[in-house]
Amino acid sequence: MMHPNRTYLLKLKEKKKIIANSLNILKARRQALVVEFLASARPFIEKRKKIMSLYWQARQYLAVSRGLEGEPSISSLAAINRHDPGVEIEEKNALGAKYRSAKILDPIRRSPAERQYDFGPTTPFLEETFSFFEQLVEEMLEVAGHESKLKNLGETIQNTSRKSRVLEERILPQMAGRIHMVSQYIGEREREDYFRLKRFKDMRHKNKNAVGPTP
Repeated sequence: MMHPNRTYLLKLKEKKKIIANSLNILKARRQALVVEFLASARPFIEKRKKIMSLYWQARQYLAVSRGLEGEPSISSLAAINRHDPGVEIEEKNALGAKYRSAKILDPIRRSPAERQYDFGPTTPFLEETFSFFEQLVEEMLEVAGHESKLKNLGETIQNTSRKSRVLEERILPQMAGRIHMVSQYIGEREREDYFRLKRFKDMRHKNKNAVGPTP
């Protein structure tokens, strides 16, 4: 319900000022989120390129190892060489955008001496194959955190932009319209009061002249 008086007009102007300040904060936050998004995108792209390169090298060494060692030998070595390093999922926060990152508890990459078989009879190609795939797993777990961060930053940027547009394109124009309407109403009412008061004074003055001076 609208109460067209000066107190209500002052409240509307104060509310508009608060909304404008909120809009400025949202725009500043969106700018900071965009900067963080771009800064996080660079290492993500580099990691993706590194993963593609590692995967290609791992496939090349695997193909050579299959020819030298044989598929059954590689499968048996892979079975006894299983290793669970343990992964812990961490909750992180970047400017209000929450995301998850994988923390590796034990190193995935191991030396030939740390593997559960005698590496004497094997070829260096097979050892390199295992090393490449272990490194590949490490890089993939790390890039998963970057991907989660970018995804949540992107969603937060979209939500912040949507809120900014609502305030800028809908709420503020509505507030400006209401302030204009109330200002016009108060102005018209004050003009009416002024003319009414002036008319009353004129009528009083005429009546006083009609009666004449008091004897």
